[in-house]
Amino acid sequence: MTNTAELLKGAAELFPGEVVTQAHVRHLDLPQDAGRFALITLDNGLDHTKPTTFGPASLANLNTAIDQVEKEAADGEITGVGITGKPFIFAVGADLKGVELLKRHEDALAIGKGGHDVFKRLSSLAVPTFAYYNGAAMGGGVEVGLHCAYRTVSAALPAFSLPEVFLGLVPGWGGCTLLPNLIGADRAVSVIIENSLNQNKQLKGEQVYELGIADAIFEGADFLEQSLIWTAAVLKGEIEVVRPEIDRGDAWHEAVVRGRAIADGKVHGAAPAAYRALEIIDAARNGDLARGYEAEEKALADLIMGSELRSGIYAFNLVQKRGKRPAGAPDKSLARPVSKVGVVGAGLMASQLALLFARRLEVPVVLTDIDQERVDKGVGYVHGEIDKLLLKGRINQDKANRLKAAVTGSLDKAAAFSDADFVIEAVFEEMGVKQKVFAEVEAVVPEHAILATNTSSLSVSEMAAQLKHPERVVGFHFFNPVAILPLLEIVRGEKTDDASLATAFGVAKKLKKTAVLVKDAPAFVVNRILTRFMGEIQNVIDEGTPVDVAERAIEPLGLPMSPLVLLELVGPAIGLHVSETLHGAFPDRFTVSENLKRVVEAGKRGFYVHDSGKPELDPEVAALLQQGDTVLTEEQVRARVLDAVAQEIGLMLEEGVVAEAQDIDLCLITGAGWPFHLGGITPYLDREGVSERVNGKTFLAQGVASVPA
Repeated sequence: MTNTAELLKGAAELFPGEVVTQAHVRHLDLPQDAGRFALITLDNGLDHTKPTTFGPASLANLNTAIDQVEKEAADGEITGVGITGKPFIFAVGADLKGVELLKRHEDALAIGKGGHDVFKRLSSLAVPTFAYYNGAAMGGGVEVGLHCAYRTVSAALPAFSLPEVFLGLVPGWGGCTLLPNLIGADRAVSVIIENSLNQNKQLKGEQVYELGIADAIFEGADFLEQSLIWTAAVLKGEIEVVRPEIDRGDAWHEAVVRGRAIADGKVHGAAPAAYRALEIIDAARNGDLARGYEAEEKALADLIMGSELRSGIYAFNLVQKRGKRPAGAPDKSLARPVSKVGVVGAGLMASQLALLFARRLEVPVVLTDIDQERVDKGVGYVHGEIDKLLLKGRINQDKANRLKAAVTGSLDKAAAFSDADFVIEAVFEEMGVKQKVFAEVEAVVPEHAILATNTSSLSVSEMAAQLKHPERVVGFHFFNPVAILPLLEIVRGEKTDDASLATAFGVAKKLKKTAVLVKDAPAFVVNRILTRFMGEIQNVIDEGTPVDVAERAIEPLGLPMSPLVLLELVGPAIGLHVSETLHGAFPDRFTVSENLKRVVEAGKRGFYVHDSGKPELDPEVAALLQQGDTVLTEEQVRARVLDAVAQEIGLMLEEGVVAEAQDIDLCLITGAGWPFHLGGITPYLDREGVSERVNGKTFLAQGVASVPA
């Protein structure tokens, strides 16, 4: 195995900052006299908040451990080998920090080869091998277990996945080849393609067992002990693991076709990883592992040296690192405690906010509105949602009772808010209404209370201008649906002080939201960019381009939905209102579509009908449209839309709406579902040459979301 050792040593020199995982070997006597057993434990020496990963030095350590157990197995000193992880973590795959540094195809190829060379040794030992998935297992962590003969899983395991396609890679250490041969192509496509492209959906322990990835499942409390008892029974022949026959005929082909349809639906051919993974799964039908591993290595190297992975890693780092340490946030020691929350309004948005505050902050939340019926409806909605959580087993009866008791309603703002520390308004999006509400609230809340607005486009400074204490007003803009989209745009008004801002960021963290500091500029970040984007689509339609051509033009971006389907989700009336706000602020760049006005006036909920299961232009909307005679091609539409977006982002950065381009991307990924594989929007605009064409420079430096020079 000298070649493997040398390969890993060379690769380790390229990864100077690797957090190295040790592979500790200990021996124990199995129960029922099943013999002496070697157990390898993967552990990086840190607690569960720093999961175990595989960089080159970590793989070398595992390789050395396998050297030892291979000799012991050959000498008849042990009857089996097991592999497990430190508490709560099995292993979460390759160390992506090192991957970012790679500049040459041959170095990228060595990553794939190194993983295969080490892992496949587990399947060729002279004794049976066992993987005990005791905690979170992802990517290479899942794959090292697939190389073992048997697997057990903890019922308490919270997260299990092959997330590579989500990031722009393929499961390249055996995942694409071994998994379909273990559980069948269709189930493998669900894990490798469908779950990955569904925002990196994780499997729980029970699902891992039901899919047939694990042969046995045990409770978390004594998982390893029970796994070893089971291992002894397997080694003694008392338990025979029988796996279902794999259908290698039409079912395999149909699974790959289904995978392609999923990939087309999510990325529209705009990102290569899913398609490369499906090619390997397709070729794995004959069970030729060596050929499969070779294909995995080539795909890994090609993708590592491509822009999609670099953008994927960039996006991942934005969400995992920058999202947790917001740029420009004041010192958290300035934040004041929040022990009661007030919500002005009891409509759908206000009710969603009340539920979120109650669940995450676990403090009393009181809703107010203009009449008892509205208040009762809002509180009733929250209580109904709590009942749904109880039914789904997400909370127990005691927690449900506590949450319901915490959320109440009142018509009397003075009584409701006199001891509130944080009051958020979610009333009609009109400046006069919001100013009136804040004046009423300021008169009854304690001096230290934060006044937050959920406005999506109005000036926070103007809203606070007539108050005695404008310094405690902050923008707190959530995205719908509140429970799902992580972004929270925190807006600093002209007078907002550091203590109020720090408190807002502290609350955002407890709400488990990705908070981004935004300047008080019209429509802030996401709505401003999306309105410019949608406005340009609307313009080309108004000028004469057919609706279907305008929609198809955007498909190569691989967005989660087309522009007009998004408009339907937002609501045409809201879209029109935001476009009017921005037209007022920037009349030269933001238009107000007469056709959109007609759609809103006609009471239409969107441009489409969905009778056939897929969106088709509503004939009544088609009759409303008045178009010019300028018809553009898809390429012309796409260029025009992207140029408009690049111009707007350039202007926003000049205005200091956010600290850096990275914050624009973080907002679009977490607030608008912009694809990970694009890295948000700015890396895509840089790659396509749009940034240079429009602004004369790229948004990001070479090596940020791209291969280093």
